[in-house]
Amino acid sequence: MNICVFLSAADLDDRYTRPARDFARLLGKGGHSLVWGGSDSGLMKVVADGVEEAGGRLIGVSVDFLASKARPGADEMVIARDLAERKKLLLEKADAVVIMVGGTGTLDEATEILELKKHGRTEKPVVLLNTAGFYDGLREQFRRMEEEGFLPRPLSELVFFADEPAGALAYLEESLSGR
Repeated sequence: MNICVFLSAADLDDRYTRPARDFARLLGKGGHSLVWGGSDSGLMKVVADGVEEAGGRLIGVSVDFLASKARPGADEMVIARDLAERKKLLLEKADAVVIMVGGTGTLDEATEILELKKHGRTEKPVVLLNTAGFYDGLREQFRRMEEEGFLPRPLSELVFFADEPAGALAYLEESLSGR
């Protein structure tokens, strides 16, 4: 399966790189392909390296103004003209989505897929990998949205929260095995 991973291109410490590397190895060993923002820096590079080293394919979707940071030698690399096209292409190429640690760009990508799911525009499984409790506050905010009636679907139908890489991949494989 093609798994899109939304994550940071920043250089981060071991709290974040170790679980990202673990997830990447599991993804590659499982015979899956990584669909990602195409960057060859930071956490994006860590994940791409791990998938490639474990035998998985790399499908990158960069954007015009970041094309100079695109990973050379990816199995496939598309350069989108803007961020909106990039998100669209990432989601089109993916069977499932994993949200890892990141900044505003990652949060933008995460809310886009959740909004599409909320409105029934996609049923792709989405996992939020809550490494080192990074998304504890966001999880609480989502719960509040659900409790106060802002979500027309149960939160559990929109996103699965995983604290460890193995749980994230197991959920995706189970979700997609019945399709």
